[in-house]
Amino acid sequence: MSTLTKLALGVMGQLRPRPTKGDARPVIKLPAPDRRGGRTAPSAINAQEIDVYVALPDGAYLYDARKHALRLVAGSDLRRVTGYQDFVDDAPLDLVYVVDHSRMKMIPVASRESYASAAAGAITQNVYLFAASSGLATVIRAWIDRSAIADALGLTHDQHVLLSQTVGYPHA
Repeated sequence: MSTLTKLALGVMGQLRPRPTKGDARPVIKLPAPDRRGGRTAPSAINAQEIDVYVALPDGAYLYDARKHALRLVAGSDLRRVTGYQDFVDDAPLDLVYVVDHSRMKMIPVASRESYASAAAGAITQNVYLFAASSGLATVIRAWIDRSAIADALGLTHDQHVLLSQTVGYPHA
């Protein structure tokens, strides 16, 4: 689907996920992480307000940092919804960064958006560094249909989509 078509569908509120490619697993256990001194992204008052969703061909998953696993949240292929650019439709994965404002009660309301944006930016930079060190390509996007993504993920009124980030292989 072209970028222009996706933009038009987004404006009309008609951008929708595709059926999955393959069977979605309820939980995907990830390889053991290479821990290097703890967390690598800031979080105001340790609110841990940013959730990372992973859009794969077989479904959308929420990253569980405590269990280092992905938990299925949507049994459809959301990659086409995570951005207007045509390349996101078939990328190996798209990450979606969501702030959960219910975890930020100790942070002044006027500061919550900037704190969450700074944390999400640091997390995306970690992905850029990993991609560069692994021969992968990545791009962050703010030009996205936040409502379509929120609907597809089943987010609550306290959760807001901040950014999405495609990860894949560089063009030869």
